[in-house]
Amino acid sequence: MPHAVCRILCFFFAIGILTSSITCQAKAPETSAEAYILMDADSGRVLLAQNETQEKSIASTTKIMTAVVALEHCCLSDVVTVKKSHLKEGSSMYIAEGESLTMEELLYGLLLPSGNDAAECIADYCGDGKDHFVTWMNEKASELGMTHSSFANPSGLDESGHYSCALDMAHLAAYAMKNPTFARIAGTKTVTAGTRTMGNHNKLLGSFEGCIGLKTGYTSDAGRTLVTCAERDGLRLIAVTLHDSRDWDDHIALYEYGFAEYHRHCPVKRGEKYAAVAVRGGEATGVGAIAAQSFAYPISEEESISVRTELPKTVHAPVQKGQKLGELILLLDNREIGRVDLISNCAVAAIKEKKTGITEKFLNILMK
Repeated sequence: MPHAVCRILCFFFAIGILTSSITCQAKAPETSAEAYILMDADSGRVLLAQNETQEKSIASTTKIMTAVVALEHCCLSDVVTVKKSHLKEGSSMYIAEGESLTMEELLYGLLLPSGNDAAECIADYCGDGKDHFVTWMNEKASELGMTHSSFANPSGLDESGHYSCALDMAHLAAYAMKNPTFARIAGTKTVTAGTRTMGNHNKLLGSFEGCIGLKTGYTSDAGRTLVTCAERDGLRLIAVTLHDSRDWDDHIALYEYGFAEYHRHCPVKRGEKYAAVAVRGGEATGVGAIAAQSFAYPISEEESISVRTELPKTVHAPVQKGQKLGELILLLDNREIGRVDLISNCAVAAIKEKKTGITEKFLNILMK
């Protein structure tokens, strides 16, 4: 074969390899959102984001925080009587002045049809006044590290000093979904409470495989806001879009990217032995160092997690079962992503000192 032809074939072969390696990685989707984030709910790893810390109006996605605070301060069986002041403009669960509802019914009305009336009713009752409840909302935001958030009301109506960002809302959503009652209510498509039937505004619950919640929102200032949660093969993701006219399509695109490109990897399993540590002065010469808990993290096919062990060579008896001996340090591309305690898999008693053969009574005689 002539050298020129060979060079040409090699060139196109190289191009083919390069092209195939590029096409193996899915292109990140383009969205219409002014700000968005795709985050792993368990680890907090951000998979995709744009303007994620930009402070913006969040509309009725505010009600995620309202529900969280209510669940942590009230009982589902509490009975609440509706006041005229609770009947606010905008989206509603259509409650009436003087009507009595349980807190659980109000939470369904808050998260499914996005009732502003439910939000006002919940806040007034739980906080013994709306202002106190809003204070609790801001305290919870501070506790969760939501540094770009401020709440001024429980419903999400446009108001000065009421804002958040995509990153903060993702962390709030991940926290909320750990509460089984919140997750149950937010993931309900329709519910009948008394004579009232309510449907969930979250269309992805019925149209996207794996969607398990969360909350929609719209005001003239915020535009369309959407927070959702979806889970496949143990990988739980949170998507947040702010001021997004194509939010449903954009969430689907974000999830399709996330589930295609990442998988849940568990490099550390609870109870697994990672090393042995010598014991000095013990009835046994060593103990096993086992992982105190499992560790999982989302990674792509091109990534790998390395594990480094930090343990002393020896420990002194006595050693208790479950006693911390050291740590496993988990690294992704030489960046620390987590730590897991290494604990003793058994107890080791200290060796008792041997008796000298001289009785205590005889020693007392000698001392006289």
